[in-house]
This record gives sequence, C-alpha cells and structure tokens, in this order.
Amino acid sequence: MLNRRTLAKSVGAALAVSATAAVPATANSGPGSDGTSRHRHLIRNGAVVTMDPGLGVLPRADVLVGDGRIIDVGRDLDARGAQVVDATDMIVMPGFVNTHHHMWSALGRNFVADGFPYFAAKRATSTLYEAADVYRSVLLGLAELANAGVTTVHNWSNNTRSPAHADAELRAHRDGLLRARFSYGHVDQMARDVPMDFTDVDRVRQQYFSNGTAFDGLVHLGVAVRGLSQSTEPAFFADMDAALLRDLPVAIHAGQAPPRIVDAADYERRGWLGPKTLLTHYVTALDSDMEVMARTGTPLSWSPHSEFRLGTAGDPRDALLRFRRAGVPVSLSSDATSIAPSDMFEAMRLVWNTGIPWQGTPSAGLPEIGFRDVLAMATINGARALGLGDVTGSITPGKRADVLLVRTDDVNLAPGGLIETTLVQAASHDNVDTVFSDGRIVKRGGRLVAYDVDRIVRDAKASSLRIRTAAGGILTPAT
Repeated sequence: MLNRRTLAKSVGAALAVSATAAVPATANSGPGSDGTSRHRHLIRNGAVVTMDPGLGVLPRADVLVGDGRIIDVGRDLDARGAQVVDATDMIVMPGFVNTHHHMWSALGRNFVADGFPYFAAKRATSTLYEAADVYRSVLLGLAELANAGVTTVHNWSNNTRSPAHADAELRAHRDGLLRARFSYGHVDQMARDVPMDFTDVDRVRQQYFSNGTAFDGLVHLGVAVRGLSQSTEPAFFADMDAALLRDLPVAIHAGQAPPRIVDAADYERRGWLGPKTLLTHYVTALDSDMEVMARTGTPLSWSPHSEFRLGTAGDPRDALLRFRRAGVPVSLSSDATSIAPSDMFEAMRLVWNTGIPWQGTPSAGLPEIGFRDVLAMATINGARALGLGDVTGSITPGKRADVLLVRTDDVNLAPGGLIETTLVQAASHDNVDTVFSDGRIVKRGGRLVAYDVDRIVRDAKASSLRIRTAAGGILTPAT
C-alpha cells in the first residue's frame, strides 16, 4: 500500500474537484462583523505561565497583543496606543486546546440516565438531528468552551448526516470565533461494511478551505474515520485510502475496550502514522504500540473522564503512564459532553490526581504526572497534536493571541500560592475572567461578550426538546 506522501502526490490533480453548490456569501468571511474586532491590548501586571521553554513562568509581567498576535512579553511594556487590561491578581496563560470533542451532540449532554448510558442514548437520538440542531449544538459547545478558557477545539464530527449538516456545523464555527479543526466524519449508525462517501468532503474542502483555512484562518479541515470499532476492515481501509488521497489530517478512535483493534506496527507499515494522524483513547495499546507511536511522532488525545467511564481494557492510569514513558505526545480532550464537561481545568485535575504509579503493575517505578505536565497536555501538546504548534499553545511572541486570564482572588483560589499548582489543583471555569481568541475578547469580567447566550440556550433547549420527543421512551419529556 502506498504511504501518505506517495499516494497524495500521485493524485494531486484529483483534488481540484468542482463544487456543485454555490459558495455561500459567508464561506470565506472572517469574524468581526458583529463587533468582536481585534484591538491592541496590553495585559498588564499578571503572573504569566507562558508554556514557552525559553520564557517559563513569569511571576509578574505584561503581554502585548496586537493584530491578533502576541507582540511582546516582559516587564513594564510600552502601552502607547493599547487598551490596558489590568491583570493584577490574575494568572495569564495560553488558551486551552481540546483535541477531541463530538460537538454535534453537545445539546444531548443530559440524555443519559441510570440504565441508559452513553451509547444507548446516542443510538436513540443520533438519526434525529437535523441541520438546524447541529448548528445550535456546535454553537452551544463553542460558547461553553470559550467560557471555560478553551480557545482551540478539534470538532470530531462523527455524525455528518448530509451536506446541509456539514454546512450547519461550519456556520457555527464561523459564528463561534474559536480556533478549530473540523474533522468531517461518517453518518452515525451507517452500515459497517459501507465506506464513507468523500464526495462532500471534497465539496467542503473547495467551498470553504480552498485557501487552506476558513473564517479568517481560524478553522482547518480534517477527516474523522470510523476505525475498526465501527466498520469492517475493507471499509476502514477504503476510508483511510480516501483520506490519504486528499492528504488531510486523520483522526481515529483507537479503542477503550477489548479486543485490541489498532496494531500500530501495521499502521506504520501502511504509512498511516505520523504527526498528521491523531489517535484517541487507545487504552488497549501494548508497549510495542506506544513505541511505534513515539518513533513516528503520532500524537494521542486522552479523554480522562471517558477513559475511566467507558474504558474496560484495564486501568487507564497505567496506560497513560506507559504512554509517557514511551515518549508519546499526549494531549487532553473531553470526548462528548454526556460523558464529561468541556472543562480543561477538571480534565487536568483528574489526570494529575490519578497520574501516579501503582505498585505491582507495569507502572510501578514510573514518575508521577506533575502540574507542569498536565498544563502542557492541555495547551502546547494539544496545539502540536492539531498541527498548530507554531500558531498557538504558548504565550510566545509571534504566535496568535489565544490567551486567558484567571482570577486568583476568588474564594476558591485565595490566598494564592504556587502559580502552576493553583491552575491545576484549584481553578475552575468560574475563575476565568477574560478570554482572547485570535486577539478578540470573547469573555470579559467573567461574562461572555461575543455571544448571545440567551438565544444560544433557548435554541438548544428547543432542539433538545424536539429530539427527546421524537426519540420517545426514557427520553420523553415530562408533562
């Protein structure tokens, strides 16, 4: 089988597909028409966790932001021409990066119940989502992410039921103002032996991503394939061939439960692994699989709540420590909102609290996971996993201004202390005061300012009610 580079080069002309639909007037427009424009800001007098190895943690510093990028970091920077944001008693840090989030189902976060778990709820409802529902769901999810300080998200769209659904999700990204990868996926509950139809992937690529990115550079395109957990081997191989043909980043569910469905050595032989392939979960991985991932630079997205709730392949803590021992680049994610909140503070805290070796297991003697480790997983590692390490993930001059400010004089963080400890051990989304996304303020003074939250919630409730009513059974709304 040809590897990714050879296969992509051999069919370069095939990528010039013609779109059958007219390009929407908004397809290549950027955010800002709603008043959320970029300005020059000086974030003054904060404790700055840069996640840049050359800058480290600065107990007191300023961050100068202009034209959507970080201009300078240091003490007593010149504020002429800049609007000053007072960061006294605040921690300034890079925006979080969530590398695996099924955003189409955000409005179904509370569809689960005792005896009616995640997969049962998904089976009962996934076919009922109309295009308007996924627009509302993705926009709800983006507002929730912004509120919690997440400025980059991997929208793992694994229920793209029609071209209209894809367009609806992309319109939500246009309106949501966050950095993202939109990974076009399959139709949930489609037959296991039927390959994905990439016709609309090609249409979306030309219509929205002809310049490589969409919406003022905020969103890039990928593909989410089913993997062997949801497709037969011939169908999975066909999906991978189609993705490689287009040289798009690929995301694959690698399994949380036996049997082991991913053989990393086999994937390497097929040319499937590398920085443009993102595996998630992979609780079933053998040490040999981890060594292959480390050697090929294949990143892992780790969803801590999901690995514990849905993983039946052994202890997730043991697997995570072995991934780190092997040198696999690990990032953090939330999976679906019906499993975990889109809160990277909570994800970091869970990983930190459980990231300890067990005596009598393969993890015995391995180093425990520290505060700085999980901060890296939630920021710069996530950016690198999405191919955005030169764009975001750290407060580095020249990178885009994805920055958040965390209040430290709130009652749950007072009286302060070690900066990295505070972020991991005690902080929550409630402490997020201000969020810059690509230099635009989307949250200020603890309040979302770039979104009509009342409308987002109202619309999400209407879609949720319609879907629950249509599903019937345990989801039938109370009268």
